[in-house]
Amino acid sequence: MTRKTTHFGFQEIPEEEKAGRVRGVFGSVASRYDVMNDAMSMGIHRVWKDAMMDWLAPRPGQRLLDVAGGTGDISFRFLKRAGEGNATVLDLTEEMLIAGRQRAEAEQMAGQLDWVVGDAMALPFADNSFDVYTVSFGIRNMTDPQQVLHEAFRVLRPGGRLMVLEFSQVPNELLRKVYDLYSFHIIPRLGQVIAQDRDSYQYLVESIRRFPDQETFLGMVRKAGFENTAYRNLTFGVACLHSGWKI
Repeated sequence: MTRKTTHFGFQEIPEEEKAGRVRGVFGSVASRYDVMNDAMSMGIHRVWKDAMMDWLAPRPGQRLLDVAGGTGDISFRFLKRAGEGNATVLDLTEEMLIAGRQRAEAEQMAGQLDWVVGDAMALPFADNSFDVYTVSFGIRNMTDPQQVLHEAFRVLRPGGRLMVLEFSQVPNELLRKVYDLYSFHIIPRLGQVIAQDRDSYQYLVESIRRFPDQETFLGMVRKAGFENTAYRNLTFGVACLHSGWKI
């Protein structure tokens, strides 16, 4: 029988190996992950995450599931905007969750936060459990993004909201060439200097190029059952927000 394969950056690997490899990448960079985000994006990732919150418009009392939530960046922002509520941070990599729990915000919001090691393709939660589901710069690392979206639909309550923030495809050819030069020549070097890990950041750059473009991913969101779907490009399409509702 032919083994199913998937991509790990530009490599083709057996499907069953991907989760372990991704766990290795993020376990390796966990302690320097937030510092690297600032260095790689020159701080722009903070603007993108604020734009995500602006569109999401958190409300008091909402229950958030933040998948691939890692160090808690999205959950902290959500809870600050909502004022009151609960956020469950789920990640495949325990080291990322440990780094999140060590942040100052985690101590201030301890009563509103849960940290769970788990798989986005088989969530350990009942149907109709959450008001909001977010995944930020994580879905491209998952073995089967379509299954991830189906699971998102399952655990959201009717009237619940999905929002995905992910690197995307720059439509302008000239800008894309500049972005490629920066991505492939600068980001791995930053990874070496800041996180002492060039290979993990080489993978992360390659994984962006393997992710579907904006319209294709929008179709995947619709296929999972979401309605009133839309997307917004950020910084010329370097990143993109996708939104959908469980009606």
